Order: sequence, then C-alpha cells, then structure tokens
Amino acid sequence: MKHKFNGTFSYKKDLGKVRISNEDESKILINSNGDLLMVVTDGMGGANKGDFASLEVINALTDAFKKRKKFYSTLDCIHFIRHSLKIINKKLYDLSYSDANYKGMGTTIILAFLYNNNLIIANAGDSRCYILSKKEFKQLSEDETYANYLYNSGQIKEDEIKTHPKRHVLINAVGIYPSISLNIKVYKYNKESILLCSDGLYNNVNTPDIENILRTDDSTETKVNSLINVANFNGGSDNISVALWECIDDKN
Repeated sequence: MKHKFNGTFSYKKDLGKVRISNEDESKILINSNGDLLMVVTDGMGGANKGDFASLEVINALTDAFKKRKKFYSTLDCIHFIRHSLKIINKKLYDLSYSDANYKGMGTTIILAFLYNNNLIIANAGDSRCYILSKKEFKQLSEDETYANYLYNSGQIKEDEIKTHPKRHVLINAVGIYPSISLNIKVYKYNKESILLCSDGLYNNVNTPDIENILRTDDSTETKVNSLINVANFNGGSDNISVALWECIDDKN
C-alpha cells in the first residue's frame, strides 16, 4: 500500500478499573492514497447508550472513509468530516428523543485527518489530540468543558480547572444538539507523532509521564499498552482509549 508518510500506528480501548461497561472507541484507517484517519470517541449517557453512540460515530466515519476513493484538497477533507458527522449527529439526536432508552445519549469525538502535509483536527467534547516532535509535546485540541469555558472567559484561573467541581461537565458533544458544532483546526504536518486519547488517559497519567512513554524506543503498540497500563496502575478511574501514529522517518 502506498503511504505518503512512512509510519506505524496502534489503537486500543480498555475498560479501566472502575467502570462496568466500556463507552470508549478508537480507530485508525489509511486508504490507498496514504490519507490517514484517526478517531477516538468517549460515549455518555450510561451503559448501552454511551457505548452505542461512540460505536455508531466510529462506524459511520469508517464506512464513509472507505467509500471515498480519493480526497482532492484539504477543504474537501474538512467537508467530508463535517458532512459525515452532521449525518450521524442527526441520527443520534433523533434517536435520543424518539426512544426513551436512548435519552441523554451522546459522545465526545477527537479526530485527526492527515492529508498531504496538512493535519486536520476536529473536536467536540474533552477527548484530546497531542503531537510529539523532537522539541516539544503539546496539546492541539481544546477541552470543551464548562470549567475550561470559565477559564477562557476569565472567571477562574488556569490552576483551578483541574479541581473545579464542573471540570467534567461537557458543553459540546456529538448527538446532544440538533446540529453539531465542531472545532476544526488545520496545521502543517512535520512528521510529528500524533496521540489521540479519552479523558480516561490524561486524568490518570500526567503529561510528563505520557511524553516520557512516547519518547521511549518501544514499538508503537507497546507504547499504547504502556499508556493504558500506567492509567490503570494510577487508578483506572474511567474507560481508557488511545490511538497513536508515529512517523518512522521523523527528522524534526
């Protein structure tokens, strides 16, 4: 298969140590043109609702991506993301209001689309995207939580976000509003490693430890397993979902 970037990837979800059901999903796909799609979802609404919502979003994106023979531009990729998620958002929203069993259903999404030399990030909720280069490890996505909203509007300080009583309250997700609102950003891609994860990872593993694991010489799959193992060792307070892409010829 032809790849625009020579790399390896791995993705995995884990129940954690506390939850009785797994509402997380993760997926990485590469098409014959070398376009890369990474997705992590974290469902909400309880067992059978959250897991349904997160899986429906993953499946919808997977099916749509596989049906597309080619992408023609970065704008075409963004249109694909918006159109695909608009359709699945309506399906989830309509179902949650027509069937009492699915009331309150929704899911976060963090999506990374690698097209040519552009990295497109789409986000709704508090699942995250990080990139790792030789020089830095940083978060590209922005948590769409009530606590983060209070910080951005100057009502609380940055160090209060992690302890705020409403730090887990989402202000955006797929399926909770009639129309979806996506935070989409485009970056120049310079062969960085790309990490997507649910809050079950970053709430249980601090940023320096995540970076240290990613900087080891272990295989991509081993790094993903190590991240999940450390999250569980530190309490495993939620489902954990991780997707990791690494360029083999990284020369940053």
